Amino acid sequence: MDTLNSTQIFNQKLRICLIGEKIQVQSRSSDTGLLWPLARGLSKKGHEVTILSSSSPLKKSEVYRDGIRAYYLFDGPSSYKTQRFNDAVLKKFATLNSTKTFDIVHCLDAGGYKIGRHKKSFGTTVAYDVQATTMSEIFSILAENNGTFNSQFKTSIKLGYRFLHNYFAHDRSLLETADGLFVTTPQQRMILERYFLYPDYHTYTVPYGINLGDLAPREESQNFKLKTNIPEDAKVVLAVSDFTNAIEISPLLKAFEKIILKNSNVYLFLVGDGPRWKDVEYDMLKRVLGSRVIMTGPLNAEEILDYISASSIYVDLSSRSTGLEPSLIEAMAQKKIVIGSELSPISEIIEDGHDGYLVRPADDTGIFNLLDRILHDESSFERIGEAARDKVLKFFNREKMIDALLDAYYQIITKSPQIKHRKNNQKTQERVFSKNE
Repeated sequence: MDTLNSTQIFNQKLRICLIGEKIQVQSRSSDTGLLWPLARGLSKKGHEVTILSSSSPLKKSEVYRDGIRAYYLFDGPSSYKTQRFNDAVLKKFATLNSTKTFDIVHCLDAGGYKIGRHKKSFGTTVAYDVQATTMSEIFSILAENNGTFNSQFKTSIKLGYRFLHNYFAHDRSLLETADGLFVTTPQQRMILERYFLYPDYHTYTVPYGINLGDLAPREESQNFKLKTNIPEDAKVVLAVSDFTNAIEISPLLKAFEKIILKNSNVYLFLVGDGPRWKDVEYDMLKRVLGSRVIMTGPLNAEEILDYISASSIYVDLSSRSTGLEPSLIEAMAQKKIVIGSELSPISEIIEDGHDGYLVRPADDTGIFNLLDRILHDESSFERIGEAARDKVLKFFNREKMIDALLDAYYQIITKSPQIKHRKNNQKTQERVFSKNE
């Protein structure tokens, strides 16, 4: 087994550097960063973990906690603030690596690309998450297809141009520096091999990026509807977005416009923040939905749980969803009816009609019909919520994910040319040491 062989070679604990431009650390009770639970799990197993990121709510340039040392390059009296993130990462990494070589660098985004370019001189291996590529833009363009011939033609042209441009301008050079790539779904893995020409044996399907609570059933907060100023008997639809593409949210607003004509006691909460927030707000107000659609802005983990508990339906039509966002998994665990895009990685998590529903994200009529059916007779959809919770409890085990990630690390290190280089250096040092004796 590759993992066994690599463990024999690297029987010492690993020195791991995790890189991401947005890895937040808040308080001990509310870690919201994608990689902090991962780092904590690795540290508990005895590995040395360092985090490089841009900033945190604590506004400290350095945080040491749970055996993890995190550097926030743009916080505090930093000399990196005038630099681009990947340049600052390269400079800081070079300093840290000079004292002791990192065994592996794991990049959540493309922030570690320049380290990858110099990995041979650093003597380390480099792995990326699929989010470091521009694959999400492919899903975003596909989501604009509403099924008509004209739409299909326009989407195909746009998709071909955007893919070729992104691949030659960004993805090809990044993938050349990768010793391994992490994906969360088989769909992403297939696209990497077929279209990005990345070898499958360097790809690892490990859904490690989940920061979940205990997933215990929760009751709706008694004063939630009073705080949000909606009627006690109102039905709530919750939608989550990163607001990077207003086109993805427009079909949902069109569908909801029809919903409130049939049922005026339904409210849509749009959770999240992003560059197109104002565009979505304009679209919402233009449709005169201001009294039924509430845009919450960004929420912390506990607040999102309150919204999930109060909702009947959870919607995520984003093409950039990994299908493993904590709020999505939490909604399934709370037996909510989850609706996702059939063109996003969510389609690998949800079995349509069994533990949730998949829709074409541009099909506002299809979205309306589905929402109308669920809201009209929620009791008939209870089995969907039960099946969703059963799936979450069965498949999402953080301990197993950490173990799978470590197995992947060992395999990446073993397959990397850097292991041969390091073994040769060790043999040279041993010969010099024996001669001195």
